[in-house]
Amino acid sequence: MQTDVGFDLDMTLVDSAAAIVDAVRHTCSFYGVSVDEGRVRTGLGLPLDQVFPDFIPTVPYAAALGVYRERYLEVGIGLTLPLAGAAESMAAVRASGGRVLVISAKHAHHVAASLSAVGLVADHIVGERFGAAKGEALVEFGAAVYVGDHIGDVAGALAAGAVAVGVPTGPTSRQELLAAGAHVILTSLIEFPAWNAARLA
Repeated sequence: MQTDVGFDLDMTLVDSAAAIVDAVRHTCSFYGVSVDEGRVRTGLGLPLDQVFPDFIPTVPYAAALGVYRERYLEVGIGLTLPLAGAAESMAAVRASGGRVLVISAKHAHHVAASLSAVGLVADHIVGERFGAAKGEALVEFGAAVYVGDHIGDVAGALAAGAVAVGVPTGPTSRQELLAAGAHVILTSLIEFPAWNAARLA
C-alpha cells in the first residue's frame, strides 16, 4: 500500500485567504486599479496567471507577479494561519511510514515560507503546478492520495490515478468537489487521520 500523500497548500493546509486578497488588491492598486475583496475571494485557488489578466489586463503578467510576490513575502506570510487538522494530518502520514508532499500553484519559496510561518514541515515541495500538472508530481513521487480544496486539485489527483480527497475549506463547495470527480469528501483535515488509517488498514 502506497503511504505517501500529497496536499494542496492554500485553504487546505493553511488559511491564506487574507494574504492572497491583500497581495492581489495591493498589486492591482499599484497599477491604479481598485478591486473588490469579494471578487478576489471568488478566484482563490486559481493560479495568478488566470487572475491578473482579468483584473489588470494591460499589465504584463511578469511585472504584476513581481509586485505580488514582494508584497506576499512582506505582509502575506504574517497573515497566514494553519487550518484545523493540518499538523495532525501530516503526522498521521509520517506515522504510517509515508512522506508528506505539498504541491501548490504557489512558487515553491512562498510555499516553504507559508509552511514555516505556521510551524508545518513538508518532506517535499513542488510549486507552480495547477490542475492536471499537479498529477505529474504525484506520479513522480508515487503518491496514491492527493488532498485539496479546489476542483483543480481534484483534476490533479485524477490525472495521476490517485485518490482525490476533497476538503471544502476554501471557496469550493462539497457539491462542486463531488461534481469534479472527488472520490472522498472530508469536512476538514480533522477527519483525515482516521480516514487515512482506515485506508491503510
